[in-house]
Amino acid sequence: MSLEAFADSRSLSLGVELELQIVSTHDYDLSPSAADLLRVVKKHKLPGTVTPEVTDSMIELSTGICTGHADVLSQLTEIRDALVGCADKLNVGLCGGGTHPFQDWSQRRIYDAPRFHQLSELYGYLSKQFTVFGQHVHIGCPGPDQALVLLHGLSRFIPHLIALTASSPFVQGIDTGFHSARLNSVTAFPLSGRAPFVLRWEDFETYFGKMMHTGVVQSMKDFYWDIRPKPEFGTIEVRVLDTPLTIEKAAAMAAFIQCLARWLRIERPFEPSEDDYLPYTFNRFQACRFGLDGSFVDPKTGEHRTLREDIEATLDSLEIHAMELQAEDALRTIRIELARDGNDATWIRRTHDREHLLAEVVRQQCQRWGGRQG
Repeated sequence: MSLEAFADSRSLSLGVELELQIVSTHDYDLSPSAADLLRVVKKHKLPGTVTPEVTDSMIELSTGICTGHADVLSQLTEIRDALVGCADKLNVGLCGGGTHPFQDWSQRRIYDAPRFHQLSELYGYLSKQFTVFGQHVHIGCPGPDQALVLLHGLSRFIPHLIALTASSPFVQGIDTGFHSARLNSVTAFPLSGRAPFVLRWEDFETYFGKMMHTGVVQSMKDFYWDIRPKPEFGTIEVRVLDTPLTIEKAAAMAAFIQCLARWLRIERPFEPSEDDYLPYTFNRFQACRFGLDGSFVDPKTGEHRTLREDIEATLDSLEIHAMELQAEDALRTIRIELARDGNDATWIRRTHDREHLLAEVVRQQCQRWGGRQG
C-alpha cells in the first residue's frame, strides 16, 4: 500500500474526534456496552459519526468538517445530546477524562472488529491497556508541504496542549502524580513519539516508502505520533490531548489550535528546524508530570519558564487571530480555566479530596459531560 495522495482541504478547517468512557450507572466502573450503544445511536441522524474503539467500553465521536469554534461547539452539542439520550436508555453513563480512574485493564475486552483483533495479536496486553481516552484535532491544509511545515511548527506547542487538557491523574485506583498519565500508555507503542523532520512531501513519501520496505508499517494508521499527516483528509492530526470533561473545553481547545495554526502560517514567528526537538521530550514529560506548573524550555533561546507563563504569552499573541476566526469566546474559556483549576486533572483531584470515593468522581464526570453540572 503506497502513501495516499494529499486530498484537497479548506485551509484552517477543523475536525474533532473524542474518545469517551462508557460506565455503569451502578458502580461507575467501565461497562462493555459499546455495541449496544452504537446500535441505538444508529437511529439518529448526526452531523458527524460515532464509531467503536479498541475495547468495548469506549466509543469515538467525530464531527464533520467545521469552519470554526461555533461550528465545532454546535456539532459536539448535537452529538453529545443524542449520545447521552441513548446512554440513558441503556442505563449507562458517558464521560470524558483521559483515563478511567479505577478500572482494571485486564478485565477489558477487545471490540469485535478485524483491525482491533489484529492490534491485539500484535501488541498483546498493551491493546487492553490502551483503554485510554483522547481528543484529536484535524487542521485543514492547502497542500502537503504546508501541512508538514505546520506540523513541525505546532510541535513546539505540544506541551502546552498536554498541560491544558490533562485529565488523567488516576490509574487503577492510584494517584500517579502525573497530570496526564494517559500518554504513558501511548508512548509504550513502538511507532509513537514525533514525526521525522522533513518539510517537503516528496521527502516524506521517500521516508514512508522506506518504512513500507521494512514491513513495519502498512499505512499512516500505524504511526502513533503526537501529530501526524492525514493525507486522505488533507489535514494534520494533533493527537496529544486528553479527552476534556466538557464539550465546551473540547471546542475551545480545537479553536485554540486553529488560532495557533493561523498565527504560525501568517506571522511565521519562527522557522521550524530539527533543533526545535532538542528539548521536546523534556518539555513533553514536564507537561505530563506537572501540568501547567511544568518547566518549558524555549527551543530557540534556551530560556526556562513555566508552561502557564508561556501559555499566557501565547494567548496574547493569538488575540488578533482569534478575532479573525471568531474564536474570542474560546480563548476566553481557556483564560478563565487557567485562573481557576487550570486543567481537568486538578478538578478530578480536588473532587476526590472532597468526596474520598473515585466512583463518585466518575459520577460527577458524567454529570459534567452531559451538561448537567458546572
